[in-house]
Amino acid sequence: MAALPAHLSPERWMAQIFASREALSGGVVKRRIRDVERLVGRAAFTREVERRGFQAVENGRHFVVFCNPLPIRRLR
Repeated sequence: MAALPAHLSPERWMAQIFASREALSGGVVKRRIRDVERLVGRAAFTREVERRGFQAVENGRHFVVFCNPLPIRRLR
């Protein structure tokens, strides 16, 4: 894992994601897998998503987090 700047811990990075307007309104946030793995690690990110009661999917180069507890229904 690459070193983060002194002002940005992995916990703070995740807190900023989930404090975004989109996340707070129950929307969707998307982050590159490469960045998640480099900055906080896949396991820590997954634990935080689960702790908050959210769901996430992995598609291509991104994690897509649904910031609400509603079911996900795949259309196609």
